[in-house]
Amino acid sequence: MKIVIDEPQDGEEEQIIVKCHQMSAELLRVLTMLKTQDALIAYNGNDIHRVQPAGVYYIEVVDNKTFLYCKDKVYESKQRLYELEEALASVDFLRVSKSVILNLSKIRTLSPALSGRFEATLNNSERVIISRQYVNDLKKRLGI
Repeated sequence: MKIVIDEPQDGEEEQIIVKCHQMSAELLRVLTMLKTQDALIAYNGNDIHRVQPAGVYYIEVVDNKTFLYCKDKVYESKQRLYELEEALASVDFLRVSKSVILNLSKIRTLSPALSGRFEATLNNSERVIISRQYVNDLKKRLGI
């Protein structure tokens, strides 16, 4: 693969051009990462924060409020869970229950739980239950 970096002319917009024979899953993932480098807007009290998706461990809805759980802080988001799911779907995030989206890159261990569910232990030692209806999606994404 050849990478070409060309400086734009004065007044010309910066752009990324991809030439490929076939769109692979890996290339699609890289392109999605480029497009979703924007931070998520989140709130902590009256303060507005820009939270990078890579720093989010999981997203959960509790009492109709959406929360972003990071390593040592919790933020509230004004976005609905399905909006965040769409925005983060191809960047290592996966819905694992009706109310939780999980960052797959933050999983330390997975273990079977009761009734066909799984339990994920995250890098920050928090535990998240994966509902049995989402276990197959998880296995596919992780290649298990």
